Amino acid sequence: MTMREKIEEAAARYPDQRSAIMPALLIAQSEHGHLPGPVLEEVADILGVERIWVYELATFYTLFHTTPVGQFHLQLCDNVSCMLRRSEDLLTHLEQTLGIKKGETTSDRLFTLSTVECLGACEMAPVMQVGDNYHGHLDIARIDLLLERLRTQASTAADLAAATSLGE
Repeated sequence: MTMREKIEEAAARYPDQRSAIMPALLIAQSEHGHLPGPVLEEVADILGVERIWVYELATFYTLFHTTPVGQFHLQLCDNVSCMLRRSEDLLTHLEQTLGIKKGETTSDRLFTLSTVECLGACEMAPVMQVGDNYHGHLDIARIDLLLERLRTQASTAADLAAATSLGE
């Protein structure tokens, strides 16, 4: 099924096409990895809505990416609860460990590091979202373990892809 067909199918569930923008953006991002301008315009055209409405949502919510992100998007909460639990120290550690600053992606395109205003999980502070998964009660040791697991996961996936392409 094409992206257009998926968006049209999703939009059929809504009485107002404007209400279908977020599901359509999720579909488009799933297809393209991120949402550059031409993709946002295509979504608006498919739904028959104003382009600015699509741009507004795509640039407001942290779950949408208008620029490419790494395989693992590390989104560290920096709101009050997390800040009080020393999320700033975790950000510094992540920047040093990954060799990037927030808003940047590692040269191997494995990690993108961002901060977000609130992940709505104050009971787990400090908390970080990686993809659809939340990781809470973080400290430096837990961050290091998480990064190690993500690197292993990426390596395993790459090995599997290479073996599949070789016909093994």
